[in-house]
Amino acid sequence: MLNILGNQNSIVNQYISELRDVEIQKDRLRFRRNLERLGEIFAYEISKHLEYTLREVTTPLGIATVPVLKEQPVIGTILRAGIPLHQGLLNIFDHADNAFISAYRKHHKDGSFDIKLEYVSTPRLDNRVLILSDPMLATGSSIVTTYRTLMERGTPQQTHIVAALASSEGVTYVRSHLSSEVTLWVGAVDEELTAQAYIVPGLGDAGDLAYGGKF
Repeated sequence: MLNILGNQNSIVNQYISELRDVEIQKDRLRFRRNLERLGEIFAYEISKHLEYTLREVTTPLGIATVPVLKEQPVIGTILRAGIPLHQGLLNIFDHADNAFISAYRKHHKDGSFDIKLEYVSTPRLDNRVLILSDPMLATGSSIVTTYRTLMERGTPQQTHIVAALASSEGVTYVRSHLSSEVTLWVGAVDEELTAQAYIVPGLGDAGDLAYGGKF
């Protein structure tokens, strides 16, 4: 299932417009905060699809019966660009377990690249809800490689993949390589992907914009 939040008029599009804006991007704090805000909105939308149980809560005047989450999800992200989006998800699912994955592109002389994972830290995932985030879904290969690696640590009951922006090619790749039961949440989908695997118009390199350039 694919959910594109930007297809409806909401504050989501305000945040996406600021993430794309070359002038506003000069403020790294605001760039990170806008990713964090999107994470909070994604978390709220995903929360509508989780399981709940009734709990009795004692108030100063009586007892209220309230539906609460049956179990907290596992929130995973790809370092380093995914940290602000991850924080937004964590702001909402504030008791969640967390997973962190270090993934990077290993480029070859012919211009191609492979996805390499160097570090994976995760709790057991069997029968859990997994929410996996990365701000940019370009080719889709990073998220697919990460997902498959995490599946070696257990099989989730549900999986939600979150991205601020995606390319149509990346969406197609993810949907064709992962189970149909995986739900994909994106802010907006752009049609063009360059030979260097950058989304156009996109927003640039999310990691560099959030934390500075790499050597």
